[in-house]
Amino acid sequence: MPLIGLLSDTHCHYDSKLEEFFRDADEVWHAGDFGNLAVSDTISATKKLRGVYGNCDGTDIRQVHPYIQLFEMEGLRFLMMHIGGYPGRYDYRAQQLITAHAPDVFICGHSHILKVVNDKKNNLICINPGAAGIQGFHTVRTAIRFEVSNGSLREMEVAEWKR
Repeated sequence: MPLIGLLSDTHCHYDSKLEEFFRDADEVWHAGDFGNLAVSDTISATKKLRGVYGNCDGTDIRQVHPYIQLFEMEGLRFLMMHIGGYPGRYDYRAQQLITAHAPDVFICGHSHILKVVNDKKNNLICINPGAAGIQGFHTVRTAIRFEVSNGSLREMEVAEWKR
């Protein structure tokens, strides 16, 4: 059962607090707005990294990370993209992808607001890990970690740090 570290919206900031929170993670997933390649390179130097580019990411990040990630793990189908929205208010492209691929878990970033929502209409869990960086309107930095095991998410933990 892999332990996953999930973050978004680092905007060029990845520090020892995040490294420590993800120390035991098997993989780190980044839901966009890395800010620069240094963040991607720092994470991928020690962990398997799955990421998507965000609206603030330049060509360098877009050449390394795709627009979406669609994959399966431990019996769950995951869809990750940067701009996604929330149940009842999904971005148009996100809703098209959700309809086409029927993920069990939809992961997005962009809003800088941490949310984990059960979307009963689309039969999925929607996760936004908030913002792990120091740029933006948020006052608290956040990240999530959880286990993926036998078709379910387990032991979800949220970390918070003052910006």
